[in-house]
Amino acid sequence: MAAKDHNTARADIHEAPTPAALDTTSSGRTDRSPERSGDNGRTDIADHVVAKIAGMAAREVRGVHQMGGGAARAFDAVRERIPGSTSTNAAARGVSVEVGQTQAAVDINLVVEYGISIPDLAGVVRRNVTAGVERMTGLEVTEVNVTVDDIHLPDDETAQESPSEPRVR
Repeated sequence: MAAKDHNTARADIHEAPTPAALDTTSSGRTDRSPERSGDNGRTDIADHVVAKIAGMAAREVRGVHQMGGGAARAFDAVRERIPGSTSTNAAARGVSVEVGQTQAAVDINLVVEYGISIPDLAGVVRRNVTAGVERMTGLEVTEVNVTVDDIHLPDDETAQESPSEPRVR
């Protein structure tokens, strides 16, 4: 029985705090402002951190093939071919954010898999991004704008993987 209690206590340590465990305002609303000042200091969250969280949350959605518009994807393809270069913003590719004191607005550009309902996918992306950003930062997400820049066709990969027959021998 003692081992079970120890395991339960250990699981609680690794879980994120629930809204009930956080301070609440007089209205009962949870106050998780990322720039809230207190006796022990202030917490600031950089814009690129919010962009990375939003990008990762969007990538988790089934049907999202790739992030970023055509120019961003082309630039990354060129950068990948340069020895020693790395993409420092891979997680935030295709994401731009505007972050205020207590709110954030997110714009996402993505490529979807062929056959997926784009309106349904956009709704799921919005919900996932909103939940991820709000949970991890405490910022209220005011909007998530989704732009579908392209559709990925299954034939696209097979055409790139198998080069055509040489014309001369």
